[in-house]
Amino acid sequence: MAVNASDVTAWSTRGTNVVPKPTTTTPTVFIVDNDWAVVTDIGRTMRANGLQVRTWKSGAEFLRAYSAQMPGCLVTDPCAEGVSGLDLQRELFARGIDTPIVFVTHQVDMRTTVLGMRAGAVTFLPKPVQAAELLSAVSEAIARDAANRAQHREHNIVRARLAQLTPREHEVLQLLMVGMMNKQIAAQLGMGEKTVKVHRGRILEKMEVRTALALVSVLHRANLQRSVSANCADA
Repeated sequence: MAVNASDVTAWSTRGTNVVPKPTTTTPTVFIVDNDWAVVTDIGRTMRANGLQVRTWKSGAEFLRAYSAQMPGCLVTDPCAEGVSGLDLQRELFARGIDTPIVFVTHQVDMRTTVLGMRAGAVTFLPKPVQAAELLSAVSEAIARDAANRAQHREHNIVRARLAQLTPREHEVLQLLMVGMMNKQIAAQLGMGEKTVKVHRGRILEKMEVRTALALVSVLHRANLQRSVSANCADA
């Protein structure tokens, strides 16, 4: 469903002063639906199962209030009037936010389902939604969000450590990552083997790991192998 001009204006004029800072790290189920009866019913189910809930009647209101720092998941209708669930999904993606989404709708059609799932939706559930199915989907979405946030934290930590390396250390690191021994690195870079050992020790110290194998594992988990290659190429 197309986004109307007033909704686009609401997105483009939002300011940091209107986005409340989260007061808790407790995952929250964010419920957005034009049908307040649906919002109330889903919210009651979530709260009855110990989950924290925030609700909105429109996607535009949600976008003005939501912050990427708020952990949890979004439950919404992909075909809602105004800013639909699919619109929300696209806008969050544009902001670089990967909040997991559970779609609930009366209109489950192939095109909508394909669009939503390709963009990373957890699942589509038909209205009226069954409590057990919804709880299972929300649990999966919250777990996915927690995993994503943990990966992002590790990525940022490792990236900050990489930034401490000198250009020469980046060169040595690149060769360590492809399994070269100190003697091979020395020959490749035209330096003494003892100098390579010094660089290697400093790299491990700055990256806060004990072995080259552990270093490769950390870079792989943080998805920073390409970043290391790029830095070396630039150097």
